[in-house]
Amino acid sequence: MPDLSSIVKAYDIRGVVPDQLDEGIARAVGAAFVRVTEAAGQAVVVGRDMRPSSPGLAAAFAEGACAQGADVVDIGLASTDQLYFASGHLDLPAAMFTASHNPARYNGMKLCRAGASPVGADSGLAQIRALVEDGVPRYDGAPGALRTEDLLPAYAKHLRSLVDLTHSRPLTVVVDAANGMAGHTVPVVLEGLPVQLVPMYFELDGTFPNHEANPLEPANLLDVRAKVRAVGADIGLAFDGDADRVFVIDERGEPVTPSAVTALVAVRELARHPGGTVIHNLITSRAVPEIVREHGGVPVRTRVGHSYIKAEMARTDAIFGGEHSAHYYFRDFWRADTGMLAALHVLAALGEQAEPLSVLAADYSRYVASGELNSTVHDAAGRTAAVRAAFDRPGVETDDLDGLTVTAPDWWFNLRSSNTEPLLRLNVEAADETTMQAVRDEVLSIVRKET
Repeated sequence: MPDLSSIVKAYDIRGVVPDQLDEGIARAVGAAFVRVTEAAGQAVVVGRDMRPSSPGLAAAFAEGACAQGADVVDIGLASTDQLYFASGHLDLPAAMFTASHNPARYNGMKLCRAGASPVGADSGLAQIRALVEDGVPRYDGAPGALRTEDLLPAYAKHLRSLVDLTHSRPLTVVVDAANGMAGHTVPVVLEGLPVQLVPMYFELDGTFPNHEANPLEPANLLDVRAKVRAVGADIGLAFDGDADRVFVIDERGEPVTPSAVTALVAVRELARHPGGTVIHNLITSRAVPEIVREHGGVPVRTRVGHSYIKAEMARTDAIFGGEHSAHYYFRDFWRADTGMLAALHVLAALGEQAEPLSVLAADYSRYVASGELNSTVHDAAGRTAAVRAAFDRPGVETDDLDGLTVTAPDWWFNLRSSNTEPLLRLNVEAADETTMQAVRDEVLSIVRKET
């Protein structure tokens, strides 16, 4: 009886191959997935990234799915948002084999129901885990069949139908694919657009020979920032390993915060859907809800994590959602996250006016942020309680939507535990640098106090 406790997360499956995740587990998950999604007699979609272990794991999952009576549509190499497109376009449940930005020894599965509806702990993943651990029952009917289908051209066509770049001025665009799936998708999506593409690390290589495929880490942006300056590009784009996230770099080689990108895209989507609802998680900038309201929209604050964002988008029929981690969600993309569509919006906004990106982005950046600061702790609850007590002051409010959020008139911070590591994550934002540093240092002095 396998124990999946170490690899089944809140909204995906992820672990070291083959120590934690192997083809036997993938085969059993494929079988359980068909049962939970009631796909027997129908079909499921399977896609994979460029990691060395992905072909074998994807094939094993397909075997397990077929053995339970489901046909399998194999779309081959794909970005995660291309997999979501396939699920929405074909209206089928789907499984993506990727470990996103994790190192090469990892792999995993992102699962969704038909229409790219997420499968998380509360929406099927716990059932899948239980079935695998207990043993998936045999299926008495006829097995399903496997077929392949190339949906990359249809994916690119759909994205281009949602953003009009025909009126853009010519742009020089540096793209760092980090040897991940953006090297597969970006050339097709940008083909024929007024873009001079400067590719970096487009060779698919799941060992990540140039740098980690995690643009959240500043060190992994150094190459694209330098290239933007070296070639005099208008913009740089840095994707993660499965290309569902994108970080934006301005013409000076400086990162544009995901909160600023969220606000920019929200304004564009509100122009198309006046009065619409925009989702933002609780550690995006305070500027995001302000700008959404100023443009006639309705901001809704949520917990961190894509399953929460997608659920809230469905509940509110939101037109768009953004996270500090550079995940961007669109109603017109089955409420799924797609870094490529967000990138197209930024390119269109930049190309429709004459100012450089740094000037354009400044309109959406109003506050000073610390970025996410991690502290290793052995008593997260105790340290959080100590912070709560220290900030029990007049004019200061707290809430517990996701960890501890403390808010004052000119600053706020959020302190929350990692789901997977003994860490407390701190994000601070303030009206100015001095205030931000003072709040940051006070919180960290409590969190990191020797006990």
